[in-house]
Amino acid sequence: MSEGSASGVSASSEVEVYFSRPYRSPDELVNLEAVLASDHAHGDGPFTKRATDKLTAIMGAPHALLTTSCTHALEMTALLLDLAPGDEVVLPSFTFPSAATAVVSRGATPVFVDLDPATGNIDADQVAEAVTAQTRAVMVMHYGGVPVALDEILSITDAAGIALVEDNAHGLGTPGLGTRGAFATQSFHDTKNVHCGEGGALVINDARFLERAEIIREKGTNRARFLRGQVDKYTWVDAGSSYLLSEFGAAVLDAQLAAFDTIQQLRRSVWNAYAAGLSNWAGEHGIRLMSDRAGLEHAAHLYYLVMPDNSGQSALIEHLKQHGVRAAFHYVPLDSSPAGRRYGRTVGGRALSRSHDFSTRLVRLPLWAGMSDSQVERVIAAVTSYGN
Repeated sequence: MSEGSASGVSASSEVEVYFSRPYRSPDELVNLEAVLASDHAHGDGPFTKRATDKLTAIMGAPHALLTTSCTHALEMTALLLDLAPGDEVVLPSFTFPSAATAVVSRGATPVFVDLDPATGNIDADQVAEAVTAQTRAVMVMHYGGVPVALDEILSITDAAGIALVEDNAHGLGTPGLGTRGAFATQSFHDTKNVHCGEGGALVINDARFLERAEIIREKGTNRARFLRGQVDKYTWVDAGSSYLLSEFGAAVLDAQLAAFDTIQQLRRSVWNAYAAGLSNWAGEHGIRLMSDRAGLEHAAHLYYLVMPDNSGQSALIEHLKQHGVRAAFHYVPLDSSPAGRRYGRTVGGRALSRSHDFSTRLVRLPLWAGMSDSQVERVIAAVTSYGN
């Protein structure tokens, strides 16, 4: 935690504690000036390379391609998997819609499964039940940067001969995440630990897909090979779109990744303060904290608590609002959404009760690098005044 805010505005002058605020890293303007002074503002310039090298080093991953969003990275995986009508992809109902839209965009069917209420992550037992002869992949999301039970999931995908895709939008900073599946995706939206406003990355752990991924990312052309001198001209060779992050985005991302250790330290300080400051209150009121699980691995991306019921969720969020603290809930489970009912299905048509229960009881607290000690104390005081 720090006494100043991430944007340079005095924390004491703020009327309310924001739910999220993008971090400002020291070298952003220097990097942007360098792009403006250069002749290379489009994608795949020197800052793209620098940011990519930093990202793969942090993750321990072999290959990554920067994209304009995590959504686009997920769409690239759908293209790389050659998804088509009649195919199915198993994914959690409790996740952001981009995973499902990537599947639906190819005419395939998302098959939604329930979650493990201890973590908010996909339930491996239901994954095993959901896999059929039509299944082409399993997509998982590491909710809050808490690892999915990857050994169990991989035993299922390996046995079925299908791909594992890790949505690691929350997980940058948790060791090993994003390196086990054939593909992983990252988000650099300004609500994430590291950001460039809007951006993402496709991490490729299976080198067989790398060349085609480059083609898909470059509008379906072999331009990347042309720039490396591997062909004498480039042309349209496959499906694809314009998925390249510009050098402006890459320049900001490079500066953010250079400050990664500082960002994580600041966010973990807030997370640890919540864990310590809310423990007694939660125990007295029958409320489960994210930190209640011993030995929890996480990326300090979010901090949540689980209320006893839905009325408690609504009441706490409103209580915090009245105290100038912005809190939130998510997600509306995809199987119950209008598009989910239209395009997807659940195993045996069953209701996914745990996803719905988790969604209707979850409350997320403000967490961002640069929160001041007084802001964190204000959040803790507002939370612990509820029910007293």
